[in-house]
Amino acid sequence: MGEKKRKDSHRGVFIFRKKNYKLMFAGLLFIGAGFLLMSGGGSNDPNIYSEAIFSFRRIRLAPTLVIIGYIIQIYAILSKK
Repeated sequence: MGEKKRKDSHRGVFIFRKKNYKLMFAGLLFIGAGFLLMSGGGSNDPNIYSEAIFSFRRIRLAPTLVIIGYIIQIYAILSKK
């Protein structure tokens, strides 16, 4: 009997609030955008060297977006109710 009451009292209770889930989704978008910006720049021919892999977008912008995304994720998980 006591076990049934305990199960019923916790039904429908989420761990996080709506704000936390929105922040987590925003963090995932930042991380995804960072990885998309990091991709590419290669060459199909291994004998051709391309300076495109050292662009501002791949060296500075993309890793910064990924780090910001992880910081948002940590904040979303640790913020209080």
